[in-house]
Amino acid sequence: MTSERPGLYEMFDERFRTGRCMNGDDAPEVLFTGCRWAEGPVYVPAWRQVVWSDIPNDRMLRWDEETGAVSVFRRTAGHTNGNTLDRQGRLVTCEQGNRRVTRTEHDGTVTVLADRWNGKRLNSPNDATVKSDGSIWFSDPDFGITSDYEGYRAQSEIGANHVYRVDPATGEVRMVSDGFGAPNGLVFSHDERQLYVSDTRAGLIRVFDVRDDGTLSDGEVFADAAHRERARFDNLRFDDEGRLWVAAMDDGVHCYDPDGTLIGRLNLPEAVANVSWGGAKRNRLFITAETSLYSVVMAVTGTHPTGPGHRPWRTAAAV
Repeated sequence: MTSERPGLYEMFDERFRTGRCMNGDDAPEVLFTGCRWAEGPVYVPAWRQVVWSDIPNDRMLRWDEETGAVSVFRRTAGHTNGNTLDRQGRLVTCEQGNRRVTRTEHDGTVTVLADRWNGKRLNSPNDATVKSDGSIWFSDPDFGITSDYEGYRAQSEIGANHVYRVDPATGEVRMVSDGFGAPNGLVFSHDERQLYVSDTRAGLIRVFDVRDDGTLSDGEVFADAAHRERARFDNLRFDDEGRLWVAAMDDGVHCYDPDGTLIGRLNLPEAVANVSWGGAKRNRLFITAETSLYSVVMAVTGTHPTGPGHRPWRTAAAV
């Protein structure tokens, strides 16, 4: 089924319409263009700015919501990729080139949170999410070490691509899940009982139960891109109705119902790398796609990156 409304919105299931997912801007707004490959947008409420990464140009940029101005936030930035906020509103950044995860303190200094596991250098951290207990979970594919384009070509010391957890009290880096082709985006469910992880090379989104001791279950498949040849999953974000919004590269932004059904998508003029909710009402979807930063103001409200949502989570069925 296709939407009667051409352009930005495309409906595959009536729930995309009844859930108000098609209400909002008629076209994506271009906030900035001129990147080589844009990723990792995060809205910082205290600054009213979006910070994002331009990986090959080795810089972080910021867009000001009040003025619309764009400036360099950090240059020679370690080929940063994903960004998020911790519970104190501090910027947590995955630095592909420096092969580490860092936190920018309120005074501007940078603290290294993770750069090794079992004494071996990480591959190239890609995306991170922060649990309400302060633990930081991040993916570590090899994208930043396969060439000099988005990092520095090198051999993997670990020899595989995993997901890790940084203990908030001890700083211990623990591997919590393996068996990925290339783990990429990750996000907790509203109640933090599940962790969703995209595997770009496998074309899957997997969902894991989060145990009380911080370990994960073996995981199940939540979504499979095999039936959509243009789709490659990158990062993912929830709205407050439990729908999962996924950057799907050449296939736009996917929207999945909590039961795993692909109910619709947003069509963008460039390949979509990452998405993030922001704005005063958290109903503005910021999208990094190839060379540009876009936004779409919607009738849907996103969850905040620093904690679970406001609605109880409905368990997603594996497909």
